[in-house]
Amino acid sequence: MADQLLDQVRDAVEGQIDFEGQRWAELITNVLLGAVGIVAFLVGFMAQDIKLSLYIGLAGTVLTFAVVVPPWPFYNKNPEPWLPPHAATSGFQSIQVDGQKVG
Repeated sequence: MADQLLDQVRDAVEGQIDFEGQRWAELITNVLLGAVGIVAFLVGFMAQDIKLSLYIGLAGTVLTFAVVVPPWPFYNKNPEPWLPPHAATSGFQSIQVDGQKVG
């Protein structure tokens, strides 16, 4: 049981996300920061208070940080499969590209 808990903690801290998760993180970042910037500007302009505008922008940046930076599970829904390792027959490994040995 302790090993399972340790594995869950290790997976959470390791921070693996897939390529689709990276795309989502970038999209969420752009949308949230853009929306917060517009709201902060409009509220600050209507209230004529730059301090309020800066606080709204800072709160939105912290919110965006909390949504994007941790490796939430929905960022790793489409992991790419890795190629299985193969055993080398000799100390020299050759590289094959389209069926032809390169190195």
